[in-house]
Amino acid sequence: MSQQTETKAITLKTLTKSSVWDIQENDIFRLCDAADKDAEVKDNLRHYIDIIRSAFTIEEVNPESKLEVKKYENLGYKVGQVKLDESQKVTWAIKKRPISRVTDLTYENIRHISAAKLVEVLDRNFGGGWDSLSQSIKDIIESGFDISTTTLPKDRLHKKGGLYEKKVADGFDVLEVSKGSWVEAIFAKVKPEAEKPRMKYNTYSSDEENEDEDVEIEDTFNKPDEDDIEIAEPNDEDITEDNYSTMMDLGAADPDEEAEGLADYVED
Repeated sequence: MSQQTETKAITLKTLTKSSVWDIQENDIFRLCDAADKDAEVKDNLRHYIDIIRSAFTIEEVNPESKLEVKKYENLGYKVGQVKLDESQKVTWAIKKRPISRVTDLTYENIRHISAAKLVEVLDRNFGGGWDSLSQSIKDIIESGFDISTTTLPKDRLHKKGGLYEKKVADGFDVLEVSKGSWVEAIFAKVKPEAEKPRMKYNTYSSDEENEDEDVEIEDTFNKPDEDDIEIAEPNDEDITEDNYSTMMDLGAADPDEEAEGLADYVED
């Protein structure tokens, strides 16, 4: 699915802090206009505005001040009207937040930039190379990109058939960071998005499901056969009125029947 198709499918209600990076300023006005009659959007308007603000700068301007409107337009803002409720319309100046420094990178926007854009951002911030970045920034970058580095003398970095040539042929963008007579090369390539696991619905019966479960198998190799086990026969002399109830389950039978059954057992 192309980005353009995905953008068309987005509505204000389905907008997230990740997908908001896929749209542009004019799309914000379009989405707000399309949701004008949606009562659910009106009730949760603050929530949707917070999502928009995570990727866009929003300034409220006076539409009657042509000078103010022109100022924002010269700064790259798009100016338009948004209907916040049935009786109120406001004029917004909207501009997408730039990703120009490594501190602008987030888990929400990292998958919405290219490797070339990442290299450009890193180039503006580098001094000490990849290791100069904080671990939190590295984690964000590596959540969206395959990263590898190598440091070699200048005259060896571009050696024919070397790592540099192989990485470029494999689709990596490269940033070279000079370190005196040596050069650190940082290779970056967009990671393929992992396929989301699909929920598996079992149509088996409970018995069939149990067959798939881990079953603990009893080890009977060293277990004696039942025929080899001596079962102690009850000794009539050991049975007394005090302990006979513990040697058999008499349940809730009638007392007379219990006495009769016991007498038969002793006679036998």
